[in-house]
Amino acid sequence: MAAPMMEHNNHSSNALSHLERTDCVKPESPSEDENFTDDVVGLVQKEIGGDLKSLKKVSGLLEKLTLENKQLEEQVLTVSSSVPLRVSAALSTAEESRVKLESLLEKERVLSNTLQQHLQGAQVWADSIGQVLGQLDTLERHMKYLQYILEGTGGVYWHLTQAALRFVVVLHYDDLISEKKEILSRPGQSQTPPLSLPIQIMLLPLSKRFRYHFTGNRQTNNLSKPEWYLTQVLIWMGNSSNFMDEKIQPTLDRARAKVNARVELCRGLLTLAQEKLAHDTPRLLYDDALFCHLVDEVLQFEKELRSTHSYPRAYPGILHILLEETVFQKWLSVERKMAVEKVDTMLSAEGAWSSQYKDITDMDELKAPDCAETFMTLLLVITERYRSLPCPRAQLSFLALQKELVDDFRIRLTQVMKEESRQPLSPRYCAILNAANYISTVLSDWGDNVFFLQLQQAAVSVGEEILGPLGATETGRLASLEESLFEALLALLERLRGDMLGRLLDAVMRDVKEKAQPYCKDRWISLPSQSDQATMSLSSSACPMMLCLRDHLLQLQQMLCLPLFQMFWQGLAERLDNFIYEDLILYNHFNEGGVAQLQYDMTRNLFPLFRHYCKRPENFFKHVKEACIILTLKVGPALLLCDVLKQSEEDEGILNHQQPSPESALNELGVYKLAPSDVQILLKLRSAWLKQ
Repeated sequence: MAAPMMEHNNHSSNALSHLERTDCVKPESPSEDENFTDDVVGLVQKEIGGDLKSLKKVSGLLEKLTLENKQLEEQVLTVSSSVPLRVSAALSTAEESRVKLESLLEKERVLSNTLQQHLQGAQVWADSIGQVLGQLDTLERHMKYLQYILEGTGGVYWHLTQAALRFVVVLHYDDLISEKKEILSRPGQSQTPPLSLPIQIMLLPLSKRFRYHFTGNRQTNNLSKPEWYLTQVLIWMGNSSNFMDEKIQPTLDRARAKVNARVELCRGLLTLAQEKLAHDTPRLLYDDALFCHLVDEVLQFEKELRSTHSYPRAYPGILHILLEETVFQKWLSVERKMAVEKVDTMLSAEGAWSSQYKDITDMDELKAPDCAETFMTLLLVITERYRSLPCPRAQLSFLALQKELVDDFRIRLTQVMKEESRQPLSPRYCAILNAANYISTVLSDWGDNVFFLQLQQAAVSVGEEILGPLGATETGRLASLEESLFEALLALLERLRGDMLGRLLDAVMRDVKEKAQPYCKDRWISLPSQSDQATMSLSSSACPMMLCLRDHLLQLQQMLCLPLFQMFWQGLAERLDNFIYEDLILYNHFNEGGVAQLQYDMTRNLFPLFRHYCKRPENFFKHVKEACIILTLKVGPALLLCDVLKQSEEDEGILNHQQPSPESALNELGVYKLAPSDVQILLKLRSAWLKQ
């Protein structure tokens, strides 16, 4: 009975152990209980078996199972405490993911709607582009056909008249391309109008011929002969002019293309010249002769382009290539160098100071010597060379060069003048004076020229960078056109002219004064009265002075230009008036015969010397004229005038309306220049009145 009991106990223990390990598991079905029982039986059978001696293992098995059970309980407690925290974190993460997912789904819905709308709108463009692409394919074939015609005709592009309908097609293709370029271009971006596609096609054979002849090792590609390729371009322009106007332009008009066929072809041909010029110019910077020749040819090309071929000013020619900074500075340097060399040559020439028009009266009004006329012609040539430049800054740079050359020439004139200053009456001295006057006259005329007035306005805005700092006053006068660009030079030339004219007058007056000494010291107080002489004649002592004046006037009239001679004789009359008044009239006393003789010499001999140059020469001898009026007064009027002047002195500071003023009394006699004090002195010079 013991064995069965032990077996029963082992079975119970194993069953209990199994239950403890599986007490956390809830059976899902009745079959699980049967399995559990089988497991307990299997465990007891395995550990104890059927041997009764093995019952002693029961206590060990029990302890082992108890320990395992305890460990399992601890594990269950640990897991049960951490599970809520992990679950909470997982739930939070899941909630965030749900929110993000909903947001993404909303964005996807909005984007899908937008994309759908865009696709619907773009479908119209897609359909249109499909049609255009089909047209482009067709037009591309027509373009290749035209190109084939050009190469078949050997470059004679005017044979295109045989394919006028094809030309219209290409025009349509060109419009499509132009529209595409216009769409792709940035708003507000300034771009040169692209060359019309038909013109590009027509230029292909010409471009090949141009590059064949003027590139590489061809003999026609000669740096010293830029006129070869420039002339060729002009020839092509000329040869194609009628064809473009008569054949191509009507086709363009029918296609409603706003294009000037002739201008478009010129634009295309100019690109060939521009590329060639831009390539060759840097290679000529170190050879002044070749560079000058290049500039001359470019300027001539530009002139013919604008005049003969009527190329619009709005489009660039080839001059802008010469305005690249390095090239432009070289151009200025060469112009300055060549101008200085020419000035040296013209001043050292044998006939530098003679006028080539001296024998032609009508053409020699300014009597400019050859050197001055050649110099101003040089400046005029420089002006014509830079007049057509498209950049005002470049034009102002050339203007600054011209002003520099004028000032240098003025300095040279001053140096030559100083060498001739010992003989101011010599022809060479007068020629220098004429030169200064001629240059001043021409510059004054230039100051009123439209071209220089336009430059003047440009100088107000950008001139300081080129012409140097301009004061506020000078800038204002330039802006208001009160002054010209040449004002400073004109002032210097005027100073030179005034100095030379003064030296000339000094020399003449020295000679006149020397010849007038006997006349000034004549016996004016004891000359016979007019009634004692049958006829009046010039004083013999006045003859040398009068002859001297006449000779100098005739001589200088021949040597000086008319404006200078007018200033000369007027200045001479003024000096002579003061000399006769101070050194002759105020120096002597006169009787009746002396006064009559003085008046006869002045009015019948001196004044008529100047009547050749003005109608009323006595107006330039106011001191002498009015002195003669006072000295020839009769005794009564003279004494009355003396009383008026004397009373005026006594009543000085007292207002007296009844007494006439001395000025009014003198004015009644025709005296306006002389002051009352001067008249009192003159009245004392009559010997007959001294006794009154």
